[in-house]
Amino acid sequence: MTQIHFTLNFEEMTKELLNCNLNNVIKGQLITIMNAYMEAERDKLVNANIKEKTDERQAVRNGYYERQLTVPVGTIDLKIPRTRDGEFSTELFEKYSRMDQTLVLMMIESVVNGVSTRKVTKLVESIAGKQVSKSFVSNMLKKLDPEIKRWSERPLTKNTYKYLFVDAMYIKVRENHKIVSKAVYIAQAINHQDKRELVGFSVSEKESHIAWQEFFADLRARGFSNPNLIISDAHKGLKSAIKEEFLDVPWQRCTVHFLRNMIDVMPKKNTEQERLILKSIFRAPTIQHAKELRDEFISLVEDNPKFQKVIDILDEGFHDATQFFKFPERHHKHIRTTNSIENTNLQIRRRESVIRIFPNQDSAFRLIGAVLLDLSETLDINKTFLK
Repeated sequence: MTQIHFTLNFEEMTKELLNCNLNNVIKGQLITIMNAYMEAERDKLVNANIKEKTDERQAVRNGYYERQLTVPVGTIDLKIPRTRDGEFSTELFEKYSRMDQTLVLMMIESVVNGVSTRKVTKLVESIAGKQVSKSFVSNMLKKLDPEIKRWSERPLTKNTYKYLFVDAMYIKVRENHKIVSKAVYIAQAINHQDKRELVGFSVSEKESHIAWQEFFADLRARGFSNPNLIISDAHKGLKSAIKEEFLDVPWQRCTVHFLRNMIDVMPKKNTEQERLILKSIFRAPTIQHAKELRDEFISLVEDNPKFQKVIDILDEGFHDATQFFKFPERHHKHIRTTNSIENTNLQIRRRESVIRIFPNQDSAFRLIGAVLLDLSETLDINKTFLK
């Protein structure tokens, strides 16, 4: 019996399809190859040539049926072989799924990179050659859900972590015919290889002790070990949750937020010198230098009642804002602020601003998860974060 033997490299074929302008030629070749592949599959099952009478025969050929398949270069018509007993089922579409999903991934990438659903719909129509609805695009995007779920729930036991940055941002979501605010919780860590790693995110209600506690409990359940330092802003619920969930782990108050809090209550005019000294406190090389600069600032302004509130804030928060001095000096610029995770927030905000209001919480989780998943792959190949 004559059989066809060949191996398809679907990833390579996908690359060729996406980069080729000869759509009709490529489509014709693809149809020929796929039809031949399925024919060979059926030949193997039947185990006999056409009309051949043999005890080895396992089935009888029974023609074909047609099926359309949408691929990045358009829609192709395939001839699917059949057997009389209906037992034949091609494995091609399972093997071809990576190719079949490139259209879905194109849509996902477009949305993740800030293209509106309406524009994505038009893009799909131009590629696939047929009209699609917004709901079609949305439903196709849901195919990413299992991957995001696996990534967001993955075990964190493979690495140990030196530093943990946590922050929250707010988005708008439609809920019960109203537009409400939801908090997006994000955790980014520096692992034992000195590389950044996005270790967790969730979309929940507004910031609170309970919400942060649940977020940290999830990290714990996935195997996240105690870091050497946790860096965040001074949100009351966040602080209390950190103390409760991470016993004996020091907390670093973000110095950018801390400085902003003090500058906001300072006189606006003729305070350049005072502001300069205040900022230099957290750029000092050692804790002793920082204390000296703090004392210098207080001596300079303590006789001015307009600065009393600034002095009170500085005294109250100095200890928490200088925990980074306990760690290597080369790490200071990275761990005294939440700038690293703020950059992640900006990437989300850039995409989210196109949508403005999410239709529901699931769609928010999907888009933000897709953005973070994409960013996490970039972080994996980045150079060492702590230099």
